Amino acid sequence: MIKFSEIPYKRPDIDLLSRDFSRELDAFKNAVEFESGYKAFEAINELRNEFSTYSSIASVRNTINTADPYYDAEQTYYDEKGPLFTELNTRFYKLLVDSPFKAKLTEKYGKQLFDLAEMSIKGFDPKVISEAQEENRLGTEYTKLVASAQLEFKGQTLNLAGLDPYAQSPDRETRKEAQKAMASFFESNSKQFDKIYDELVKVRTNTAHKLGYRNFVELGYVRMLRSDYNAEMIAGFRELIKKYVVPITVKLRERQRRRLKLDSLSVYDIGFQYPSGNATPKGSPEWIIENGKKMYSELSLETKEFFDFMIDYELMDLVNKKGKAAGGYCTHFSKFKAPFIFSNFNGTSHDIDVLTHEAGHAFQCYQSRELGIEEYFFPTMEACEIHSMSMEFFTWPWMELFFKEDTDKYKFSHLAGALLFLPYGAAVDEFQHGIYQNPELSPAERNALWKKTDVSYRPFMDYAGIPYFEAGGMWQRQAHIYRSPFYYIDYCLAQICALQFWSRSRTDFKGAWGDYLNLCKQGGSKPFLELVKEAGLRSPFEEATVRETVANISDWLESIDDSRF
Repeated sequence: MIKFSEIPYKRPDIDLLSRDFSRELDAFKNAVEFESGYKAFEAINELRNEFSTYSSIASVRNTINTADPYYDAEQTYYDEKGPLFTELNTRFYKLLVDSPFKAKLTEKYGKQLFDLAEMSIKGFDPKVISEAQEENRLGTEYTKLVASAQLEFKGQTLNLAGLDPYAQSPDRETRKEAQKAMASFFESNSKQFDKIYDELVKVRTNTAHKLGYRNFVELGYVRMLRSDYNAEMIAGFRELIKKYVVPITVKLRERQRRRLKLDSLSVYDIGFQYPSGNATPKGSPEWIIENGKKMYSELSLETKEFFDFMIDYELMDLVNKKGKAAGGYCTHFSKFKAPFIFSNFNGTSHDIDVLTHEAGHAFQCYQSRELGIEEYFFPTMEACEIHSMSMEFFTWPWMELFFKEDTDKYKFSHLAGALLFLPYGAAVDEFQHGIYQNPELSPAERNALWKKTDVSYRPFMDYAGIPYFEAGGMWQRQAHIYRSPFYYIDYCLAQICALQFWSRSRTDFKGAWGDYLNLCKQGGSKPFLELVKEAGLRSPFEEATVRETVANISDWLESIDDSRF
C-alpha cells in the first residue's frame, strides 16, 4: 500500500478488460477440474478488483474537486463504461450460479455469494445498458449541481456545507437568513433539479419495464440486494415508526421549544438545540484527528491498527472546501484492500458524527479485507449502516476529548437525534415508494406528495413561510433520493440495531464490543437478518424490538435535565 496521494491513476481500457475477462470466463466455463476452474475464478476477481479500484479512485478525486476537468472527464468515462463492466460481471454471475464447482465454492465462500449473484442477474440485462449509462450521467449531474452552490452570506462566499454553522447560530435571525439562503439556491435551480429527477424517474421506470417488473419499486429492491425481507415488511416497519417513535419525537421537539423559550419552533430553529449554543468540537480539524487517533488507540487494538493505517496512507479527506461534493461517504479500493473516508468538516458537531460514522464503515471494511471477494468487502447497505451508527455510540466514552464542557450537551443531542431521524428516514422511503408507483407525477404533484408524507411523520414541522419549503421542495436536498433510490430506510433499520448496541454497551461494554467486532469481521458474507442474529441483536421488523428499543432511549432522555444546558 502507498499513500492515496501517490497512487498512480490509470484508466482501465474497457475493450482490453472485456477481452481478458471473456478469456477467463471461457476458462472458468470449460474447466474440468476445480483447480483450473478456481484459477480462472481468481483471475476474474483480479480483473474486477482492477476496474473497481480505479473507478473508485477517479470518483474520490472527482468528488474532492468537482471542478477538476481531468477527473470530471474520468467520471464521465465511468458513467458510460460502468454498465459495460456490469455486463461482464453479470456474465460471470450466470456462470457462477450454474457452475459444477458450486459446492466447493460454497464451502469456501458460503451461500451468500450465490444469493447475491442471483439477485444481481435479476437486476441487469445488456438491453438496459443505455438506460444505466443515462442514470449514471444524471446522478453525476445532480452531484455537480449541488456542489456548484456559491452563496453570498455575511460577506463570504459559501457552499452548502459552509452555510451549516450559520443555520445553527444562537442568533435566530442569522439562522433564518441561513435557511433562506439555502432554500434560495434550490429554488433558483428548481427547474434543473426537477428536470434531473423527471429524467431519473423515467429512465428507472423504463429499465424496470424492460426487465419485466411492474415498476421500479420491484427492481429497486432487487438492486438493493434485499434477499430476506420485502416491501411489505418495510411498510410494516414504517408503521412501527409512526406508532412508537413519532409520539416521542413530538415531545422532544416540544422540549426543544421550551429550552429555547420560543412561542413556536420553525424550520430554521430545528438545528439549534440550546440557548447557550450547540455542542461544537473545541479545536481544528487537525486537532480532531489527533484526538481521534487517541480515541481509537484506546478503544481496542483493532481500532488502533485501523486508524493508524488510515492516517499513514492518507485515506481520509475530511475538510470542506470550494468545489467539493456535498456529504460524506466511505468507499474502498479493492486492489489495495483499503477503505477511504470522505467528508466536509465545517466546525459543527457533525464533524465528530462523520469521524465516527464513516470510520465505522471503514473499520468494518478493514476487518473484512481478507475475505477474498469483492462482494464481501461490504455487506448489503442496511447491514453496513449498523457498523457506522453503532460506532457513533461505542465512541461515547471518548466524546469529552472533542467536546470538553459540551460533552453532556452533545450526548443528549446525539441520542435524541437518533430518534428524531427515524421518522424523517421513513418519510423519505414512503415518498419514494409513492413516486415510483406513480411515475407520471408532475413536479408540483411530487412536492405535494412530499408535504403530505412529511407531515404524517413530522407533524411539528413549521416551514415559516419560506416559499421553497412551503411548496414541498425540501426533499430535493436529499441526495439519496436522486442517486441511491430506496437506500434511505436502511439507516432506519440500522438505527434500531445501533440503539440496541448503545443499551447493551452501558451495562456490558466489553461483551457488546465483542459482538460488534464479530459483526464487522463477517463483512458481506451473510444477508441482513443473519448478520443481525450473528451480532446478538433483535430484528428491527419485530414490533417488540422497536417498542422496547425506543422506550429505553426515551427513558434515558427523560432522565436528563436538559434545561441546564
